[in-house]
Amino acid sequence: MRADDPVLRISGLCKSFTLHLRGGVRIDALRGIDLDLFPAECLVLRGPSGAGKSTLMRCVYGNYAADSGSIRVAYAGGWVELVGAVPRQIHSLRRDTLGYVSQFLRVIPRVPALDIVAEPLLTRGVAPGDARRRAAGLLERLNIPSRLFDLPPATFSGGEQQRVNIARVFVARYPILLLDEPTASLDEANRNVVLDLIQEARRDGAAILAILHDQAAREALSTRVFELTPRLAEVA
Repeated sequence: MRADDPVLRISGLCKSFTLHLRGGVRIDALRGIDLDLFPAECLVLRGPSGAGKSTLMRCVYGNYAADSGSIRVAYAGGWVELVGAVPRQIHSLRRDTLGYVSQFLRVIPRVPALDIVAEPLLTRGVAPGDARRRAAGLLERLNIPSRLFDLPPATFSGGEQQRVNIARVFVARYPILLLDEPTASLDEANRNVVLDLIQEARRDGAAILAILHDQAAREALSTRVFELTPRLAEVA
């Protein structure tokens, strides 16, 4: 692969949902989406509620199975096709390539915050002491007090949980970042820290696909915008 090749290539992507409680009504969430994502860019998904922004993000991360089309991710000098991928392939991509900040923190209960953030490094073979030092440094930068490091995030405020979520993803330095409202629930000071982290990741070459309803964040971060509507999507 060449340095100027995309790291994520989506073509003809379709995803629908069947509402069984409404008589089997079918909703086309995504229809024929074509999208390329390149290193060192922040491509922002924009569109009204129901346009399929989060659905697209979840298809790329493998949470949703696409009906048809292709989602190819650059990996180990080649491509991995996510549509129809087996769990082992998806697990490898999540470990090494795809970092996903969702709007909610979903982790194993009763696990301390420090261990949650260090876990992506440990799965790559980083020594436990080094992994926890790096995790602690990022939590401190995100203004999580050290007294909370040994507590499970279920006891935290919404904003604190979001910052743990962000630290867990950014500590691993993934080459592709999927960011679904990363600044939601944050005050101005912590929002600015997160914006700095995203800018630093992009300068280091990360390819970023983001949903940003915060206009100021969108203006600060986006290098390109992808417009979505409930029936049509096109690059703007």
